[in-house]
Amino acid sequence: MTDPVVFEAADARPVHVVNAAGFEAWAAQQPAAWRRWLESTGFKAKPQAATLLPGEDGAAVAVLVVGAPAEAWDAGALQAALPAGAWRLEDPEGLLPAEEAAYGFALAGYRFERYRRDERPQPQLVVDRRPGTERALCLAGAVATARDLVNTPANDMGPAELQEAAERIAASGGARCTTIPGDDLLAQNYPTIHAVGRASDRAPRLIEILWGEADAPRLTLVGKGVCFDTGGLDIKPPAGMLLMKKDMGGAALMLGLAQAIMARRLPVRLRVLIPAVENSIAGAAFRPGDVLRTRKGLTVEVGNTDAEGRLILCDALADADAEEPALLLDAATLTGAARVAVGPDVPALFSDDDELAAAILEAGKACAEPLWRLPMHAPYKRYLKSGVADLNNVGSKPFAGATTAALFLKEFVSATRSWAHLDISAWNDEAQPGRPRGGEASGLRPLFTMIERRFGGA
Repeated sequence: MTDPVVFEAADARPVHVVNAAGFEAWAAQQPAAWRRWLESTGFKAKPQAATLLPGEDGAAVAVLVVGAPAEAWDAGALQAALPAGAWRLEDPEGLLPAEEAAYGFALAGYRFERYRRDERPQPQLVVDRRPGTERALCLAGAVATARDLVNTPANDMGPAELQEAAERIAASGGARCTTIPGDDLLAQNYPTIHAVGRASDRAPRLIEILWGEADAPRLTLVGKGVCFDTGGLDIKPPAGMLLMKKDMGGAALMLGLAQAIMARRLPVRLRVLIPAVENSIAGAAFRPGDVLRTRKGLTVEVGNTDAEGRLILCDALADADAEEPALLLDAATLTGAARVAVGPDVPALFSDDDELAAAILEAGKACAEPLWRLPMHAPYKRYLKSGVADLNNVGSKPFAGATTAALFLKEFVSATRSWAHLDISAWNDEAQPGRPRGGEASGLRPLFTMIERRFGGA
């Protein structure tokens, strides 16, 4: 695949950047032929509108209308409007920051080509090499890594393959990657990860990445790695299984985020924990009504085997919490209730730390990738009561599903002050500028921005 964004290219054609408010004044100063062309083609000057214009030498030039303020997604819309070749922004008023243009154009140029090559020639955007554009392309590369992981079907992305991906990412950053596989999970006290994954002939495992100076502030990332989810014995209907290759989207997000953190050399002691399983159906499958003992010692009655994500996360979170990191983040494709509440585009954010939640929300706003905070309403913990165990893994009521899932996880985070849980979709249901249909690293850039602000740059 051609790199969508480059630092050098010969004979780059211009893209004139204007905003909607200034479009008429800009057009009045352009050649009469361009004005007639815009009028005859019915061009409307609204944000993310782009079109080609006839150049005097026969080679096209382009115009892009951006919002106020401009966003990366404006450049994402531009990518779809341009033919192959090199292009450079003509933006004397600085309406579209180069780093936003680089990020949006790179994400729009993403192609998943593992099984089918896309031979269509692609345009390239030429940007100046500077810290902002290098950072933008680093983050776009991290998003592409996560998208690739989510887009890969389960036959080629089981727990072992997810481990291999983690090992490659760790090696690229000079980190150490270790794994606790199969029955070793029981020996080392990760019983719920083992219980969820034991029915599959692809052994469950806990993947760990460690990177950074030992005395740096501790940052721990936990990602749900259910490589395929049948629902277990509480089996999903066929339509519910169609996208279950994306049920490891939380793991993909955290691995992409870790890639960016290491590449940008952020001053943290990074730990990544990925419980990787396949929730399958076989004689060894865990059952509704089973009572599982967790790493923390709490017992959990299984009210539904299709609520397996919180079960594998609880062991990983208990392990992470024991170290009391300065910041603990987890991400998971956890509940349909979160999607009903905020849709597929917006990650649902849960945290008892108001300062941390505000920082994440502000970073999302700054990146034009919003998150939405939902309540950790403690009284709803009563919905998780069990008659035979400390907790049930599902709520007893048909509402507040995302909140009760977050409250379940909260039971395993008691020592760490700053913890946030993201309930994500990890999937674009429809193509939008910069966001093609398919796997998505929901929230990656806002989380990276928040971490960068909190701990400083390299």
